Amino acid sequence: MTEELMRAQGIPTAAGQQDPDPVRQAFHDVRREVAKAVVGQDATVTGMLIALLSRGHVLLEGVPGVAKTLLVRSLSAALDLDTKRVQFTPDLMPGDVTGSLVYDTHTSEFSFREGPVFTNILLADEINRTPPKTQASLLEAMEELQVSVDGESRALPAPFMVAATQNPVEYEGTYPLPEAQLDRFLLKLTMPLPGRTDEIEVIRRHAAGFDPRDLPAAGVRAVAGAGDLARARKAVAAVDVSPEVLGYIVDLVRATRVTPSFQLGVSPRGATALLNTSRAWAWLSGRSFVTPDDVKALALPCLRHRVALAPEAQMDGVRVDDVLGGILAAVPVPR
Repeated sequence: MTEELMRAQGIPTAAGQQDPDPVRQAFHDVRREVAKAVVGQDATVTGMLIALLSRGHVLLEGVPGVAKTLLVRSLSAALDLDTKRVQFTPDLMPGDVTGSLVYDTHTSEFSFREGPVFTNILLADEINRTPPKTQASLLEAMEELQVSVDGESRALPAPFMVAATQNPVEYEGTYPLPEAQLDRFLLKLTMPLPGRTDEIEVIRRHAAGFDPRDLPAAGVRAVAGAGDLARARKAVAAVDVSPEVLGYIVDLVRATRVTPSFQLGVSPRGATALLNTSRAWAWLSGRSFVTPDDVKALALPCLRHRVALAPEAQMDGVRVDDVLGGILAAVPVPR
């Protein structure tokens, strides 16, 4: 999902542009509400909405200070969803995330105390700073929408999404996510530094008294809810995908498995992720069918974290996105 391609196909945000579908219009309104607090990250906001519509999770990558936390909080506020934040550190234990049994001295019994994972949108901040044991505590929650403690499974609130962040420039003292866990994330979104005009707007807002901890004062309000999300998911599931587009998705995925630049290609789970997100993007764009351009728009965020560069490509300084871009250019597009 390159910034240019997303903006070229951008969802209308100007005042007065109304969508005839009230549910889809609600999601256009969500983007406008988030923009009251977050400047210059329209593509990332759209990616987060696509993940919610596709029942998936997001890995956000960006240097500190590009509003990753603010984006998640603003999105939750605009959708009237609960959100909690966990700062992942080397000493964080699995029970600190999922919850644990606590002994009650009054009843002489153990009772379950819910962890922060019992929310709608969990912000897992700097997930690569905690050991694999704690990282793995999220796997069941992400895949099964439940946590198991002391042999008992407890369902998480619906909807549920993990938005995990990681810093791409500082790796000392970190624990890189293994491929199996990376594959659980529907999208990997990169949050770039703002352009000059956007950065001036950020500074102007702060000079005018903007407080990122006080979203109501910034005018961010709830314009949609869990019911709208459920109806939107049902509409997304009804978006038509032709056999030709299905074949195109499979051809793209299979091409990642044979290119010499990758030692690990995309699994079938990646193909289904590309299908689901393309459907969500088509619906947000006001169409009842998926086009090859929809697939192209979502190919990078859907696939970039599901592949691994070959050692020779790493030594040559090859970038994953460049290899995927070459595949997109080489695989024939159905007409």
